[in-house]
Amino acid sequence: MTNPLLDITALPKFSQIKPKHVEAAIDQVLDQNRKQLNLLLQKENFSWESLIHPLEEMDNLLSRVWSPVSHMNSVVNSEELRQAHEACIPRLSAYSTEMAQNEALYQAYLQIKQSQQFTDFDSAQKKTIENALLKFKLNGVALDKDKKQQFKEIKQKLSTLKSKFEHNVLDATQEWKIHIENKKELAGLPEYAKDMASQAAAAENLKGWVFTLDAPSYLSVMTYADNDKFRKEMYTAFTTRASDQGPNAGEFDNSQIMEDILTCRAKMAELLGYENYAELSIADKMAESTADVLGFLNDLVEKSRPQAQREFEQLKTFARKKYGIKNLQAWDVPYYSEKLKQQEYGISQEELKPYFPAPEVIHGLFQIVNRLYGLEITEVNNIDSWHKDVLFYEIKDQHGELRGCFYLDLFARNNKRCGAWMDECISRMICGDQVQIPVAYLSCNLTPPVGDDPALLTHDEVTTLFHEFGHGLHHMLTKINPLFVSGISGVEWDAVELPSQFMENWCWEKEGLDLISSHYQTCKALPKELYEKLIKAKNFQSAMFMVRQLEFALFDFRLHMEYGHTEFKGIQSLLDDVREQVAVVIPPSFNRFQHGFSHIFAGGYSAGYYSYKWAEVLSADAFSKFEEQGIYDRKTGEEFLTNILEKGGSENAMELFKKFRGREPKIDALLRHSGLA
Repeated sequence: MTNPLLDITALPKFSQIKPKHVEAAIDQVLDQNRKQLNLLLQKENFSWESLIHPLEEMDNLLSRVWSPVSHMNSVVNSEELRQAHEACIPRLSAYSTEMAQNEALYQAYLQIKQSQQFTDFDSAQKKTIENALLKFKLNGVALDKDKKQQFKEIKQKLSTLKSKFEHNVLDATQEWKIHIENKKELAGLPEYAKDMASQAAAAENLKGWVFTLDAPSYLSVMTYADNDKFRKEMYTAFTTRASDQGPNAGEFDNSQIMEDILTCRAKMAELLGYENYAELSIADKMAESTADVLGFLNDLVEKSRPQAQREFEQLKTFARKKYGIKNLQAWDVPYYSEKLKQQEYGISQEELKPYFPAPEVIHGLFQIVNRLYGLEITEVNNIDSWHKDVLFYEIKDQHGELRGCFYLDLFARNNKRCGAWMDECISRMICGDQVQIPVAYLSCNLTPPVGDDPALLTHDEVTTLFHEFGHGLHHMLTKINPLFVSGISGVEWDAVELPSQFMENWCWEKEGLDLISSHYQTCKALPKELYEKLIKAKNFQSAMFMVRQLEFALFDFRLHMEYGHTEFKGIQSLLDDVREQVAVVIPPSFNRFQHGFSHIFAGGYSAGYYSYKWAEVLSADAFSKFEEQGIYDRKTGEEFLTNILEKGGSENAMELFKKFRGREPKIDALLRHSGLA
C-alpha cells in the first residue's frame, strides 16, 4: 500500500493521510537519511555540492513528511493521530541530536569553512556554514561520549515533555464548557456571541447556549457579560487550565511537566558550560548578553509602569463611581475596561465587527500587499486540505513568477489548538534544476461565521490575521536558495517577529482601513467618525498592555536564568515576584497562567519571549520610514522586500535592518506608537 506521506512530488494529500501512515513513513525516512549520511561522510574532501546540498535534500525530505503530520496534530487533533505523533517525537529528537553531535560531520563542515572555497561562497552559503558550526557547539559536539549520550537523552525527554504540555493545554481547553439555558444570564452579550453559543449548543443537541474556552467565546464573555459570576466562572476555568487548581484540578496538570522541562534545560546548559539556560538561549540571538535582555525589559518597565498605574487607577475610579464596585477583580478588568472605553471614546469591538467581514478583510490585505510589493494573490480551488473551511492561495510577483503559496485556516473549532501561528509546509531550495516554491500554513482562531452571514471580525482579530500574514510573507517571499537560511530559517529568534509586527501597522492607518473595511450589509467603508474614535482609542490602556507583556517576558527570562539556583523558591514564587515588580493588575491566588504558557514550555520562545518586544522596536522603527515616505511608497516597499523579506536568514538581522533603515534601530517609534513617548 502506498504511503501518502512519502509522496513529496506535490502538496500534501491531507485527505489520504491516516495515523497508521505516520510511524512507518518517519522510520523509513530516518533510516534512509542515516544511510545517506554514512555514504556522504566516506569522502575525504567536502564541498557544497558533495555535502551541504545532499544534506539539504535529506532535511527537506524529512520536513516534507513530518510537516503535514505535525500540522494536522495541531488543527484536527484526534487520539489516534496524537498517539502516532507522540510516538515519533523521541525518534525525531534522537535523529536531530545524532546529526548535531556527529563528530565526522562537524569536521566536514569545519573543513569547508577553512578551505579556499569558503571565501568564494555568497553570504547565504557562508551563513549556512557558520550557523551549522554554532549549532554543533550548542548541541554538544565537543562533549565526551558519556556526556553526549546524556545530552541526547535529555533532548529526547524534553521533546516528549513539550508535546505532553501542549496536549494537556489542548485537552483542558476542550474539556471545559458551560451550558446555559436561562437567557437572563446572557445579559450584555452581543448578538453574535449568543448566536455562536447557540450554534455550539445545537451542535451537541442541547437547548440554550454553550460557551467554551476557545478565544472568541471566552473573550466575548469576559468583555461583555453583565453577570459577574458568569465572568468569574469563565476566568477561573481559563486561568487554571492544565493545573492543580480550578474546575478540572489535577486532571491535566502541567505542574510536574514544567519542573521536568526546566530541569532538562538547566542540565543542557550545564553540560555545555553555560551558567544557565537563558545564557544558552541567546547564544544564537541578536541580544549579546542576559544583562542586555534584562536591561532592555527593565528599561521598558520603568518607562511604562507609571502610566500603567495611572490607567488602572482611572479604571478603578470609574468602576467605583459609576457601578459601585469597591474591589475590582481580575475577571472584572476586561468588562469595565470596555465600559470605560465606550464612555471615553464611544467605540467598541462589537460596533466595529460589521465593518470587518472576513472576505473583505482578506481582499483588502491582498490589495495592501500588492501596493507595497507588486504581488498578486489569487485563490486556487479544489486543493486537498484538512478541513472544509481551509482556503488556498498562490502569490505571483509583477513578472508573473510564482513566489509562494499558503493555506488559510481562520476559524476556531474543536480539536484545534489555541492561538494563531504560521508554520512551514514547504521551504524554498534548489531541487534538481528547479526552485522548490515555499508553502505556508496560516492558522488563526477567529470568530467563525454564524448562520448565513460571513464571519465578522473584531479589530483585534484583523490585527492578528495581519500579524500571521507578515510571518507568512517572510517565509514565502524569500529569494534565498540554501535551505538552512531560506525564509525564516536561520533568522535570529529575537528578530523573527519583525515582519509580522510590521504588518499590523496597516490595520491602524486610514489608507489601510479603507481597503479592509466594508459593512457586510451596506458595503459602506468604515465611517470617518468611527475611524477617528478607533484611532483615539488605539492607545487606551496601552501601558497596561505593555506591562502585561513585560511581565510574561521577565518571568520567562528570569525563570530560565534562576531555575536550579539555591535561592530559587519555585515557579509560582518567581511569578509573584515579577508581578510585584511589574504588574498593576494582580490576579487571584488560584490563577495558574504559567500552566498554559505554551510559548515557553512547548513552543520556541523559552528564554525568548522578550523577542516580541525586542522585535517591536525593529518593526516600529521600520514602519516609521513608511510614515516619513508614505505608507504605500513603492520605493520604500521594495527596499523592505529586498532587504528584509527576501533575505531570510542569509545575513545577520542587525545588518539587514541597517541596510533598510540606514542606521541601527531606535526605541523612539515604539514609545510613540504605544502612547508612551
